[in-house]
Amino acid sequence: MCDTIVHRGPDAHGCYVNGPVGLGSRRLSIIDVDGGRMPIANEDETVWVVYNGEIYNYPSLRERLERAGHHFATNTDTETIVHLYEEEGDDFVRHLNGMFALALWDQRKRRLVLARDHLGIKPLFYAVTDDRLVFGSEIKALLADGVDREIDPIALHDYLSLNYVPGPRTMFAGVRKLPAGHLLTVEAESGAVSVREYWDMPPADERPVFKTGPELENELLQLLRDIVRDQMISDVPVGAFLSGGIDSSVVVALMSEVSGRPVQTFSVGFAEKSYSELPYAQLVAERFHTDHHELVMPPRAHDVVSAMANYFDEPFADSSSAAVFAVSDLAARHVKVALSGDGGDELFGGYYTYQADKLAGVFRRLPRFLAAGLIPKIVNLLPTSDRKASLDFKLKRFVAGASLPPLEAHFAWKAFFSEAMKADLYRSSNGNGNGNGHRNGNGDHHGPRASVDLLQGHFDRYATDDLINRLLYVDTKVQLVDCMLTKVDRMSMAHSLEVRVPLLDLRLVEFMSRLPSSLKVRGLTLKYLLKRVARRLLPREIMRRPKAGFSIPVAVWIKGELRDMVSDYLSPHRIEAQGLFRAAAVDEMLQAHWSGRRDYSRNIWNLLMFSLWHERYAASPIGETAAAECRLLTTNN
Repeated sequence: MCDTIVHRGPDAHGCYVNGPVGLGSRRLSIIDVDGGRMPIANEDETVWVVYNGEIYNYPSLRERLERAGHHFATNTDTETIVHLYEEEGDDFVRHLNGMFALALWDQRKRRLVLARDHLGIKPLFYAVTDDRLVFGSEIKALLADGVDREIDPIALHDYLSLNYVPGPRTMFAGVRKLPAGHLLTVEAESGAVSVREYWDMPPADERPVFKTGPELENELLQLLRDIVRDQMISDVPVGAFLSGGIDSSVVVALMSEVSGRPVQTFSVGFAEKSYSELPYAQLVAERFHTDHHELVMPPRAHDVVSAMANYFDEPFADSSSAAVFAVSDLAARHVKVALSGDGGDELFGGYYTYQADKLAGVFRRLPRFLAAGLIPKIVNLLPTSDRKASLDFKLKRFVAGASLPPLEAHFAWKAFFSEAMKADLYRSSNGNGNGNGHRNGNGDHHGPRASVDLLQGHFDRYATDDLINRLLYVDTKVQLVDCMLTKVDRMSMAHSLEVRVPLLDLRLVEFMSRLPSSLKVRGLTLKYLLKRVARRLLPREIMRRPKAGFSIPVAVWIKGELRDMVSDYLSPHRIEAQGLFRAAAVDEMLQAHWSGRRDYSRNIWNLLMFSLWHERYAASPIGETAAAECRLLTTNN
């Protein structure tokens, strides 16, 4: 199991086996490089732990524990966990501020504790079988232990809509994700397994914010400074991803204040100019005198896509993964740790969908002949474009969902396959061949649930009249965890690079979650409060640039360099062999896209990544050979 995830920790390997429990670890040495080998125990070796991540408040926790009489054998943050558990029991996890997935064995009580950090920055998978519970940082470790590979049809249904598999499901029916902010315990004697939540985002304060604008901005800026300083703790070199957007630029600006030497920054760009952010990244690098490294992704899309598909144990179709894979490869040649600006969109309100959520309120009040007739008809006549975030794409997406209720509209703007499209795609005439659902003569979906229902539970749970804050909560619970953070974790760890996300520090998350959404999205201005702070730090050109996002020219690649790969992996022969989709429906989509009649690039990419995954994981064994192939691809790439 450990051999399959050697890329996550190439520096050291350790195991602890005692009676019913076995703990294994692969270590990427960051803190106390020589002394922090895992597993690590307490003084009398009755509590053992393995974990992946970093605890940023471990120095203060260590001081407190030493005053309480605990004795430390190392200087690593890992040892803090075992002593904190001794002191606090299961509540220990509430006191940790960091990113972590951990497994702790209490020999006296003969119980296992699994825990995942508050926001889900680090992954933790588990499977309960007839005679055991197995767990790991990646699904391939569980597959190496023989976990069944049956596909979960509801997970497939959600993947087609969202481009990723939302938790707690995985694409494998027998494997689950431990949700963010949750704890799992196993009692060895009884075999009882329980999962409970230990943290959730606090609701927004219904009382008005009495602080003046400058006071609030000063408090946020000081908090950001403290967080960046704390997250730069390391015994090895630390750098930063720099896209030239506000989030990563603020992180780099604050790092440059803390660091006694030029910060090493890393950027990736593309030959297709509407997708390349290198000029903005260069501007920030010059402003803060960083040691800047950049690359333009070469015309080897086939190699990059093939390599990165090896590291997603589930189908994953966020196309920006290729850019994160490339920038991680670049950074790993120079540093072992990098800070990124991920999480800023969910925390501060940065997605275009929040503008659409507000505009939809106006759209719904228009006369029906305009909202449901004339406007959609005109918009759908616009020619398709391969440019990034093109106007025709935005307008077509908006009018397709604007008349729906708020949550359904929010989901529709993010969805890639609609329920009707999925029903048409599935191979069986009454569903997907796995009993997931069926369609009637009108193309409406019927089945266990539509994918939007997954979001409804989160939306209902966060009860407030502040719509944007409710939607931010939903996105934090679903998209942030299972898309954004999954992408960064897998693509960085593929290169044995640790990426930290200061904008998701627990202190900042709780600070921002209590504020009304008017301080996040004011009118149609995204990230209002962050921009007020950022203008004190960043060049004017960065503040004025339009929001871009970290994405790749998928539409161009599919029509060009990746056309052969697409034709192969979405060929009728492969589609029929998978037994899930109608080959004719897939072929119709390809022909319409290649002829320029419709832009199906995002749908085709979704199916391509599924087919690549299916070949690697659903149809073949995962073990040391596959892991070696992954490493070889990365080395050659």
